Amino acid sequence: MTDQQLSSLIRQMTIEEKISQLLQLAGPFFEGSESQGEITGPMEAMGVSEELVRNTGSVLGLTGAKEVIQVQEAHLKKNRLGIPLLFMADIVHGYKTIFPIPLAIGCSWDMDIAERTSAIAAAEASAAGVHVTFAPMVDLVRDPRWGRVMESTGEDPFLNSEFARAFVRGSQGTNLTQDRSRVAACVKHFAAYGAAEGGRDYNTVDMSERQMREYYLPAYRAALDEGSEMVMTAFNTVDGIPATGNRRLMRDLLRDELGFDGVLISDWGAVKEMIPHGIAANEAEAAYKAIEAGVDIEMMTLCYEHHLKAWIENGKVNESLIDEAVLRILKLKHKLGLFDNPYRGANIELEEKLILSEAHRQIARDAAIKSSVLLKNDNVLPLQEEQKIALIGPFAQNGDILGPWSWMGSKDEAVQLYSGMVDLVGSAQIDTAQGCDIETMTEAQLAEALAVAEHADVIVLALGEHSEMSGEAGSRGDITLPQVQRELITALKSLNKPMVAVLFNGRPLDLHGVYDQVDALLEAWYPGTEGGAAIADLLYGKQSPTARLSMSFPYSVGQVPVYYNHFNTGRPQGAPDAQVRYVSQYLDMPNEPLYPFGYGLSYTTFEYNEATLSSTTMTEEQPLTIKVRVTNTGNRKGEELVQLYVRDLSGEVVRPVKELKAFRRIILEPGESQEVTFTLAEEQLRYHHSNLEFKSDSGDFFAFIGGNSRDVTELKFTLTK
Repeated sequence: MTDQQLSSLIRQMTIEEKISQLLQLAGPFFEGSESQGEITGPMEAMGVSEELVRNTGSVLGLTGAKEVIQVQEAHLKKNRLGIPLLFMADIVHGYKTIFPIPLAIGCSWDMDIAERTSAIAAAEASAAGVHVTFAPMVDLVRDPRWGRVMESTGEDPFLNSEFARAFVRGSQGTNLTQDRSRVAACVKHFAAYGAAEGGRDYNTVDMSERQMREYYLPAYRAALDEGSEMVMTAFNTVDGIPATGNRRLMRDLLRDELGFDGVLISDWGAVKEMIPHGIAANEAEAAYKAIEAGVDIEMMTLCYEHHLKAWIENGKVNESLIDEAVLRILKLKHKLGLFDNPYRGANIELEEKLILSEAHRQIARDAAIKSSVLLKNDNVLPLQEEQKIALIGPFAQNGDILGPWSWMGSKDEAVQLYSGMVDLVGSAQIDTAQGCDIETMTEAQLAEALAVAEHADVIVLALGEHSEMSGEAGSRGDITLPQVQRELITALKSLNKPMVAVLFNGRPLDLHGVYDQVDALLEAWYPGTEGGAAIADLLYGKQSPTARLSMSFPYSVGQVPVYYNHFNTGRPQGAPDAQVRYVSQYLDMPNEPLYPFGYGLSYTTFEYNEATLSSTTMTEEQPLTIKVRVTNTGNRKGEELVQLYVRDLSGEVVRPVKELKAFRRIILEPGESQEVTFTLAEEQLRYHHSNLEFKSDSGDFFAFIGGNSRDVTELKFTLTK
């Protein structure tokens, strides 16, 4: 259908039908849903009538080819103009085949893995009838207390932007109309949700516009440049106004400046939540502010439905705003091909074939291998197949390794760590005991763990957070490992045996009582469906760890937020003329994180030498070439991630002590060396000035090159303009 035909369709709609297109309801409201009978009470409480459901534009959280087809078929029989429903769902890191959480994927620094996993998630979801995924989440994160850091790819705007593009490409492909194995992406949460105060979900965000543009907007912009069809508003305030009612944010910035002409949807209940936020006195005012701000779809509240018609009739809202929103929604339905085939990709046979297929599981295994970060290794890993292993801990035989936002995944179908290890070396080499639950421990559990460990050559501890301890509404003020698990480590330490800790969690943790007690530490995150098999491959050296942190691990929660690209101060710690006391520091802990951004170990070692610049002067026309020689100094083949950072020593506003500008992945045999080359151009030195102009400054800079953001070689150059 052409835009003209869609506009003609809108002219045939009553005002009630138009407004209902702007509503999204959960699946059980709809005829044909297998759980429809469960919603009678909520329907009455919300004021949802059968007529309203008949005209509603989109469905939330209903999947499965059979059920989607039933609901769409029933809807089309009753909808006067035959306008199909859009089916949307949270397919964040996999549909049935669950991949590592996005923060783990971020640690892979691998855009191919990000794109492939998103494409597989899209294919499974599309076959199950889903049209739109509420992903990717591209919020920059610096506070691990916030449970939703697990949905982000980390603390760096450049790296997050690269992942945003990859996730959108994977979900949408190149032609949504023709490729029914893809789904529309919905980038979220616009904007700056990752900066919630105190790491507390749904909380206030307060920052300068320059800060937002410099660090938080780049990944959204990248996702939009890649063609993301939808955007979701954030729960938080931005400059004192909740995002969902923030006209300046949504119309002036998102629509006019960034050029987004797709569908803007509220998060769950966010329109009505303007009332407790304190910028709307009632639902009517909330509806007015949301439509004026440009929100096209209201998710799971009825402010639009109950009040927009009155606003139009009294002349306060122009009906053209409603027409614009409806047109954007219909355009998306047309782009997805729903007017020609309202069932689109929903296919019961294909769904059966794709879901948890061996090919998909293999990609999940590869992704988990490439996402797990080796943080410590005192010559304990890799394990030897002849060693007797005591596998102990609440995650030794636990399928809760999928993580939050894996609602269609099955813990029963996840490969547990014990199973993965037994598949490699046989059950005779592995004895196991739970040792404790995640947050409780009995004397009998501890006694069993000690007895099992007594006869082992190496103790492998499987520790972490249960999935409800992170994700949405999963904020934690104390981000240490639960106390009973630390007590288990201490008890087993008394046996004086080598200990390896494998962590399953959704955020960087305060690792006191862990890193200082164990001989090796592997951060597995929530690794997904094939997690146990992937971790076993790494523990036994069938695969080598290659991941690098995309979010810093704090030394203590008291440092939070702690991140690599921070500002200097007028009294920086360690300055040549600094006094011992009167500098910016803690008296009881270091300033620096325990494990910095970009950090990760391998089963070999690398040495950096001969770092050079092609010139000590850069101009707008002449970029610099930066070279460094990297040598594998170990006795095993390995993969290194060479990272390039820059610091502007004197800007118009304060600049970070380091900013990631590029990275290269190289694979070296033992003793092999390779020269790695980067090109650094003037445009990579640009930033937002105090007047928000985006440009570079003449002056001195440092380039840093190394294997993480801390351990680098420094090279000085000057930009002249």
